Amino acid sequence: MTSEDFKIFSGSSNRLLAGKIANKLEMPLGSVELERFSDGEIWVKYGENIRGSDVFIVQSTNPPTDNLLELLIMVDAAKRASARNITAVIPYFGYARQDRKDQPRVSITAKLVANLITVAGASRVMTMDLHAAQIQGFFDIPFDHLYGSSVFLGCFNDIAENLVVVSPDVGGIKMARAYAKRLNADLVVIDKRRPKQNLAEVVHIIGNVEGKDVLIVDDLIDTAGTFVNAIQALKAKGANRIFGAVTHPLLSGPAMKRIAESELIKLFVTDTIEIGSTKEAKNKISIVTASDIFAEAIKRTYYNESISSLFDVDKG
Repeated sequence: MTSEDFKIFSGSSNRLLAGKIANKLEMPLGSVELERFSDGEIWVKYGENIRGSDVFIVQSTNPPTDNLLELLIMVDAAKRASARNITAVIPYFGYARQDRKDQPRVSITAKLVANLITVAGASRVMTMDLHAAQIQGFFDIPFDHLYGSSVFLGCFNDIAENLVVVSPDVGGIKMARAYAKRLNADLVVIDKRRPKQNLAEVVHIIGNVEGKDVLIVDDLIDTAGTFVNAIQALKAKGANRIFGAVTHPLLSGPAMKRIAESELIKLFVTDTIEIGSTKEAKNKISIVTASDIFAEAIKRTYYNESISSLFDVDKG
């Protein structure tokens, strides 16, 4: 495969993952200049001809907001440079937690972001483990939703005999069920209440965890408050070893400290978001690359091949 087939470009949010994807496809990353004016204004220029090319732009939209704006400008620049097709490869789709009007006078920001990406000129979007799967319906362009479960499942074969899979909330049941089915494990659900943002209280644990190894699965981990509360509640119910598999490691604020001080054995995360130093919790965090599944999805998209087999792990 050569760069004449299609071109992959990277924004500044996750160059490491983009480089891994390009390596898997045995092709170089495309040349793009990303600059800032002294006031912070973003400037983008493609360093090679992309007229008539299929362009894949790899950029997560985690904070700061510059990451989202940079993606929009890269898409717009590619459109104005006469790219044939423009796929926004967004390993982590930010603002997905704002997917509905759950309070008066709030924005449905996920829909706003979908509109921005579409109007900027993207012809397709590819992402992994949306916080709310219905966000796919916010787009009027093709949308490929990949699943982190295919990245993680091989990590837990050696503990599968005495394992239960835990969903930290009702919204994560579908994801947890996919893991439980593949690992032949029982499913447990935590009933929680969220009195305000980044604060959740465990109310009930639905299912038996006594004497069991536990795998908590989720799409993202932010301050780790909810995650650590779940660990404490599961331990109080007699859980044995506790592991985690979380796709997007936002790990903001006190997250590292909370993980380091918890009774968690190991937290597996992907590289959809570049994280800083894990020194504080280095013995408890293991990063698994998502580059294989993104590379395969990009290749199949370009060659108009089915990517449904990449979704199989989330059925059932």
